[in-house]
Amino acid sequence: MADKPKIAICWFGGCGGCDEAVVDINEDILNLVDAYDIVLWPVALDFKYHHIEAMQDNEIAVSLINGSVRNSEHEEMAHLLRRKSQLVVAFGACACFGGTPGMANLRSKEDIFQWVYRDAPTVVNPSRNFPQTLTKKDGNDLTLPDFYTQVYPLGHVIDVDYYLPGCPPPPDRIRSMGRKLISGTLPPKGATLAPDRALCDVCERNKTKPETMTITQIKRIHEVEADPQKCFLAQGIVCTGPATRAGCGEACININMPCRGCFGPVEGVGDMGAKFLSAFASLVHGKTEDDRKRVIDELDDPTGYFYRFTTASSLLRTKRGTSKKA
Repeated sequence: MADKPKIAICWFGGCGGCDEAVVDINEDILNLVDAYDIVLWPVALDFKYHHIEAMQDNEIAVSLINGSVRNSEHEEMAHLLRRKSQLVVAFGACACFGGTPGMANLRSKEDIFQWVYRDAPTVVNPSRNFPQTLTKKDGNDLTLPDFYTQVYPLGHVIDVDYYLPGCPPPPDRIRSMGRKLISGTLPPKGATLAPDRALCDVCERNKTKPETMTITQIKRIHEVEADPQKCFLAQGIVCTGPATRAGCGEACININMPCRGCFGPVEGVGDMGAKFLSAFASLVHGKTEDDRKRVIDELDDPTGYFYRFTTASSLLRTKRGTSKKA
């Protein structure tokens, strides 16, 4: 019997939810195991990087990589898996767009280290040490990956064949991807494995939108009791559904939470945050300029609202430069 094609699953800079999402396809994971030989899945199986290094180039049929590229180890593994794989899938919002870690691009490496290792209330670091890439200890060299000055989406570091967004990707999208991989019916290279339509197009609340939408007050979801049937924007609650790709299963909407954009932009939109900001600004209404300014001032976290998952892949990207190393 011929050897089965090989699959690798690897976790870079993320929370681990994407690895858990693979398990969430339940018994369908048996179809994956039946069709593929898993050769790397550090969170679940005991394979080492040197096992991948020993493989021939293109020996792995497909690599599913989740998480952003934040340090030198992530980049090294990204290049290694790209070299060894026929196909690479950016799996989840962090790999596709940088995800929520990308918002850290608006802070410097020094700011981040200062808070995490010195100033945060729960930190106990009397020597006020920072991690070093190289430390001499008892005649040995102890090394850590180099922490880059910004977060990168996977596609900014290596060539990516397909994108499966979500935080994390929902089980039905993973199953659909699996069926396409097994049957060899994938779309053209570069495609996003999700519907090419906006979330608003499939949202049941879309029917409740008034003919003319205006926002005269911005309300935060935790401060109000949102009507579970009514469009969030019509209630003055920021929802990025108009600018977000469908395919998530409306999981947040169904529990009365507004969309925050984890499926990223629809096809052809280069900057999701800018697109939504433009649309949102057109809805703000006030009789005077001061009235309109008051509404805008109620929006206390524009990056969090408009760029929560896409800062690292947006026009903003970073305000600290583009070099990887300090």
